[in-house]
Amino acid sequence: MDPPTTSWSIHTRPEITTKYEILNHIGSGSYADVYRGRRISDGTTVALKEVHDHQSASREIDALKILRGSENIIFMHEFFWREDEDAVIVLEFLRTDLAAVIRGAGSERIDGGEVKGLMMQMVSGIHACHRNRIVHRDLKPENFLISDDGVVKLADFGQARILIESRFDASNHESSSQHPRDANPLLDNSNQTEFENQEEEEEKMSHDEYFRVLDELKIKSHTYDTDDKDTNTHEGNNSCLATCTTSDDDDDAWKNSLPYEGDEEGGNEEHGFLTSCVGTRWFRAPELLYGSSNYGLEVDLWSLGCVFAELLTLKPLFPGTGDIDQISRIISVLGNLDEEAWNGCSKLPDYGTISFTKVENPIGLEACMPNCLHDEVSLVKKLVCYDPARRVTTMELLHDKYFSEEPLPVSVSQLRVPPIAEK
Repeated sequence: MDPPTTSWSIHTRPEITTKYEILNHIGSGSYADVYRGRRISDGTTVALKEVHDHQSASREIDALKILRGSENIIFMHEFFWREDEDAVIVLEFLRTDLAAVIRGAGSERIDGGEVKGLMMQMVSGIHACHRNRIVHRDLKPENFLISDDGVVKLADFGQARILIESRFDASNHESSSQHPRDANPLLDNSNQTEFENQEEEEEKMSHDEYFRVLDELKIKSHTYDTDDKDTNTHEGNNSCLATCTTSDDDDDAWKNSLPYEGDEEGGNEEHGFLTSCVGTRWFRAPELLYGSSNYGLEVDLWSLGCVFAELLTLKPLFPGTGDIDQISRIISVLGNLDEEAWNGCSKLPDYGTISFTKVENPIGLEACMPNCLHDEVSLVKKLVCYDPARRVTTMELLHDKYFSEEPLPVSVSQLRVPPIAEK
């Protein structure tokens, strides 16, 4: 669908305006407008995200319903969605993000304890997604928001996919994702015990068993969500606008996120298959760059490694200017993508059509992280590797010795939150 140039429909909808005072328009993306508002009943400041695309709205609402109650996931108060109207998602208002932390550091490295404190919260948010079989597909610094009291929260689930239902049965999901909802406050967060039991079971899984289960889920996902089509040639960095972390005229906020110039029709995803045209280029896994539609949670793990590297070095790890340049930069660091590096890579859809001169001496991640400690580089290596099955899971990260050694992660209350002037 072609996005509207301007949308003021939110102001004309009494079911919204009787509950929320709309204060100001704070940003626009290709498929959403975002407003700062105030809940009339108690004065709470909120973000109202008016989503102009049906598929993106379905994905975000469904994911946030499942993740409701997770500390490191942005909180959805409620949503409004009626026939022939855009969905409006009411989110908690968060003023800043990880990108602002990185920019604010300048040339000074962020304290090691603070870095670990941020990382632990980021992993916790992604773990909440992955244990519920949700792949985010657009992890980047701008999508890790930070509350005034230092809590990191993952946001922007417009590109997320649920590989298999963890709380609702498939028939219920199919119905809810294909038809607009009436204005409807969220239900209580049920089945929390089920989540806790599920996490205990995961902790007993071996690494190999974990990825065997993921392979099964990917197969099942091909027959799931039959109305799905891709709307994400990246949404003009709508992610941080959707949670009010920047104004619509703040050009600096976009400097670390180039849009992916992909197939606007979304390929096979309208038939229930995943698409490779997702995410922001600098953080996209190699399997996506080579056109794979047979992927799972592992693409988030690669992206997380790139975000970790940027947090440690204050520079993007692979700042490609185009898809071919992106692959070239990765190969120059990690070496040639061949069967020795990743058994099965030659089966990637575009493997035979994209070729590079053989790299004899790749520079390695150490060269990209010159002022980082060995343990820091080692952590990134566990995520930024060709073979998806070799990337450590979020469960393994939470128990990694890196986070139990000095300097220890600082507490949430000790994290320094960049001040952002309210418009």
